Amino acid sequence: MAAQKGKDLLIKIHDGSGYVTVAGLRTRRLAFNAQIVDITHAESAGRWRELLDGAGIKRAGLSGRGLFRDAASDTLMRQAFFDGAVKDCQVVIPDFGTVQGPFQIASLEFAGEHDGEVTYDMALESAGALTFDAA
Repeated sequence: MAAQKGKDLLIKIHDGSGYVTVAGLRTRRLAFNAQIVDITHAESAGRWRELLDGAGIKRAGLSGRGLFRDAASDTLMRQAFFDGAVKDCQVVIPDFGTVQGPFQIASLEFAGEHDGEVTYDMALESAGALTFDAA
């Protein structure tokens, strides 16, 4: 895969009728994590840690930082946060594929300098099974 432009990595949120790209983002991040289950015991070979295959909890986190634009997606994000709603989201990774599934907004922060623009930071956590469709 050739190098890709960061601006082409998109975070989208479902608004009830379709997916809306979250507006104004300057940075975006998708992280996958898995909890491990340690099954090491007194007779483990060479006292090396052993892990239980296929166990543990998988999760994904979405985060982003950008400009506050008061666009439809900003309103949707704010409302989803205040409602504590789980929303269907998509992350489009250029020339790789699309990750899709339910996410809940874990944090939504707004900031502004006296001589600058209003910015926001957001963090979403997966709230169910995710799917991946290759590009």
